[in-house]
Order: sequence, then structure tokens, then C-alpha cells
Amino acid sequence: MASLPASTHAAAFAPPPVWWRPPTAPSRRVYPTTTGAAVGVHRRRAAPVMAAASPSAPPPTPASSSAPPAAGGDADAYTPTNDIRPELRRLAAYTPILPHTVVAASLGIPEESIIKLDANENPYGASAAATAALATSPYLHVYPDPESRDLRAALAAYTGVDASHILVGAGADELIDLLFRLLVTPGAGDTVINFPPTFGMYQFDADVNGAEVISLGRGGGGRRQCGRGDVDFRVPIEAAEEVFARAAAGECARPKMVFVASPNNPDGSLLSDADLERLLALPTLVVLDEAYMEFSGVNRAGLVPRHPNLVVLRTFSKWAGLAGLRVGYGLFPLSLMEHLWKCKQPYNVSVAAQAAATAALESVSVLGGQVAAMVAQRERFFVEARALPWLTPYPSAANYVLCRVAEGEGRTARGVKEALFAQGILVRYYTSPGLSDCIRISMGTPEQMDKVFAALAKL
Repeated sequence: MASLPASTHAAAFAPPPVWWRPPTAPSRRVYPTTTGAAVGVHRRRAAPVMAAASPSAPPPTPASSSAPPAAGGDADAYTPTNDIRPELRRLAAYTPILPHTVVAASLGIPEESIIKLDANENPYGASAAATAALATSPYLHVYPDPESRDLRAALAAYTGVDASHILVGAGADELIDLLFRLLVTPGAGDTVINFPPTFGMYQFDADVNGAEVISLGRGGGGRRQCGRGDVDFRVPIEAAEEVFARAAAGECARPKMVFVASPNNPDGSLLSDADLERLLALPTLVVLDEAYMEFSGVNRAGLVPRHPNLVVLRTFSKWAGLAGLRVGYGLFPLSLMEHLWKCKQPYNVSVAAQAAATAALESVSVLGGQVAAMVAQRERFFVEARALPWLTPYPSAANYVLCRVAEGEGRTARGVKEALFAQGILVRYYTSPGLSDCIRISMGTPEQMDKVFAALAKL
């Protein structure tokens, strides 16, 4: 693009004169419908019109607010925290895992020596095709395609489901949040069903969006420590059916969504076909999270066009090695798609993420080999972990294994996690109910897993 003349450049970026007023836009744009009603598409209020202040003048006094005054302050004082939604004031902050770069710095060791097995990522990294797509993308200066057309076409070929059912998000996490925005009215008593222990974002997004969560513990997992008694992480289908029976009798609200992961995180168990059919028979939206589908070989994407109440979520973070780019996708009923398009951010998936994910789908054979290698390490780990008398691994269909630590002789799950951490081996430890005596270990390369086995054998 040709450069502007110096005078033009200076004028283009000069501050507006003191008499300038921003144009007042209508508060929303309206379009006629077939019934003659007006549909609001943008509901942003127009900016208030204020004169530009002199640099030496005091800041303007804020307008009066209906919010309560700040505690102990002037009755006319305003603070934005007065307007925070009450349920968000009470919300506990999400605690993410530490970046491996931070861990390496804290331990005083090189970043490349960290064995990162705490987030179920692909230890082999992005495919060469994805890396090349990032290096050669010519349009990083241009906004991305808001409909991710090329990527959705590639996903249609990969899943066997028409692109009209597919929505791409900044990770599957964004799509979970979109479903809450679409179906839940904050603070209205809307409920969803969750089966803990499981992926924490279902509870997190429910809290953020003002939904009430009905938690039905897996196999007793919400009431006992993992691996004790009859805990097997099976989804309590009967308990879910009972909730809907009570709702039909007017005893409680009908849950708007049921979230279920298969394979489940953190234990790797699968939802059976029979249990899925029972869930789909309920009058609710079933959100089936298949983030680890490639490691299990159990693929339910083809069921979406045949079931108007089924959503299947997927991600490129695990099998495809693109966790750092945040790209996932969902397969949705067509009846929801038209509304999801309206409420998603227009440019939610970056040019880089779209290019790399599309290239990854052209490298399925390469990535499939990496998936097979991780599955082989999973089977190897299960056998070797069982040889340790204090460690009980659970069968898994994902790229990780959950293990119960037999606490005693000064050994605890937290202590095992910290001992491995001191050696630069990062694994996941939980403080949540039902998991406080467990660690979860993602599968690494054979060389990484050799070091893990050697470290565990010395504990």
C-alpha cells in the first residue's frame, strides 16, 4: 500500500478539535420480519456526547448512578464493582496449570527439559503441514473468514457430516459458553446436569452464565475417593432420568442441557451406546464432548443429523497438537445453528488457527501415527503402573491414565505430584471431591515415559 504524504499522515492522526462531537448512532439496527415486527440485531447504546476537555481541566463529574454507593464512601460516589452481577461476585476463580516456561524458570532448568504431562497435549507438537501453513499464510493482516468456510469444508470431509451442522470456535470451550448464552437466562433458575468428576469447564461456564448445576456423581465418584468402594465412573443414567421425572411432575425445573464427556476427563471412561440412547430420550439437549475421540475410536458425529437434541464437541488441542492456537468445533442440530451464528463473535477463530487446523486435516495419516504411538504408551503405562503396589491405574480410552495413590508410609497423591515436579515432570493432581487421592498422567513420547517410569519406581 502506498504511503501517505507526511502532511496527510499527520492530519489523519491529529486529535479532533475541541468542538468535535462523535456522531450519535441509533441504539440498534432493525430489520423487518415476515410478521412486520422489528428484530434488534445490535443493542449497543450510542456513546454519550461530551465536549472534549482541556488538558488542564479537571475530569468531568460522573453522572449519577442507580447503583448503591461504595461502602463507606460518598453517597454520590460510583465504582464499577457496584454493578457486577451478584453470582459473579461469589464465583471462585478458575485456577489454570502453570505454563511449563514458568515451571522451568522456577526450577532453574532449560524449558526443553520439562516433561509436560499435565494437560493431555500432543507431545510431538503440530504437524509439519500445520507449521508450514502458519509460516506461509499471506493474510495475517486481514480479518479471518467469520464462517471458517475452508476449515468447515475440511471438517465435513473428516467427520462425514455436512458443513451446515458445523460451527468452529476458539477451542471447544467457546462453544460450551455459546450454548449457555443461547439457552440459559442468568439468574432465572435454569438448570443443567453435570456428571462429576469430569471436565471442569461445564461447571465453570454454568457459574459464569448464571445457571444452576445438578451434579450427579459418576459411579459414586462424587461421594467417595476415586477407586474406593464401587466407584467405576459410570454415568448415573437412572439418577438423570429421575430428575426429569420430577420435572415432569412439576417438582423441579426441567434441565436445559446434559453435559457428558466420552472419553471422560479425568478417568478416560466411555459412555456406552445404550446409555447415550437413554440420555437422548430425555427432553433436553445432550452435549457429548468427544475431545479425545481420536484416541478411543468411538465416533458419534454421524448421529447428530438424526437426533435433534444432540451436540458433539471436538477439539484440535489433543490429537492435532494445536492447543496453543485454540481451535475446536461442534456438530449441532440445524435448528440451533441459525441462532448460534447470531450470537458467536464474528471473527472468533484467527487466520492462523484456521490455516493450521485445515492443514492438520490434510495430515491425518501423520497425526494418526502419533495418536497410535500415544495409545501404545497408554497400554504400556497401564501395565507398568500396576506393577507398583501403591499405584492403581484406571482403564482409559484417551491419551492419559488416572491413577489412585495408596496413601500410607508417608506417601500421598500430592506428595507424588510434588516429587515428580521437582524433577521437571509435570502431572495433574486434583483437590476436588472424589479425586484427592489421584493423579492423572498424560502420555508422552517413549523417551519421556521411560523417565516417568524410572521416577515413579524410586518413590
